[in-house]
Amino acid sequence: MAEGKDRNFVTALARGLDVLRSFRPGEVLLTNTDLSERTGLPKPTVSRLTYTLCQLGYLVQDRQSGAYRLGVGVLQLGMGVLAGLDICDRAAEVLRGLRTGANPYITAALGEVHRAEVIYVAVSRSRENVSLSMHVGSRLPLFRSAIGRAILVGMEAEEREAAIAAGMRDLGVPEAELRSQIARAVEEYAVRGYCTGYGDWRADVNGIAVPVLSLGGARLHGLNLGGPSFHVTQEELERVFAPLLIEAGRSLGMVP
Repeated sequence: MAEGKDRNFVTALARGLDVLRSFRPGEVLLTNTDLSERTGLPKPTVSRLTYTLCQLGYLVQDRQSGAYRLGVGVLQLGMGVLAGLDICDRAAEVLRGLRTGANPYITAALGEVHRAEVIYVAVSRSRENVSLSMHVGSRLPLFRSAIGRAILVGMEAEEREAAIAAGMRDLGVPEAELRSQIARAVEEYAVRGYCTGYGDWRADVNGIAVPVLSLGGARLHGLNLGGPSFHVTQEELERVFAPLLIEAGRSLGMVP
């Protein structure tokens, strides 16, 4: 955090957001002890934060266990973000077009960076029984996924430095390793026109992705497609889907 360096930095607000970020996919309830362990904050501080967040509707306390779940206030914030992403409306048809090709196991998605992660803001999922269980709000690692690497490629220098700082802080990964991953992604994109992720994020998942800048250049997204590696092979992605993905990225916005 920058709280010790910037007098304009509101530490209490940052800590409250850290509490909300502590909830992971599939988790419903967390106790003050859980939140204290994940944020590194003292339990009395966490107790004050959870009380305040409950009063504001961002957390709800379970009466039986005393633990907390995310409230509808968080959903309202999320919907506000999505409402401001006009690219999501245009992406829906593009994602469906990528997914409804020859391979029914393909899932296509649009994502945006948050700290050291990529958050899906639009998804068109495979309808097969064996597929990726991804949805709007799903999170992928920025440095270890095709879509994350594509976003890193499209970043300005200052944005990359912020991503490196987030990776060091949130993941505990050495700076040199993060810079090396960015360099590999930039080189791959220069050669292929897209970034790859074959078993890096999950051993059983293959994917490819491209960076997409909004038409005004204000927002950077990643556009990806992929699926279970035993149904979506590297060869098929590169031969069949890569040209479609590149063209889809161009149709959505500007290519960095």
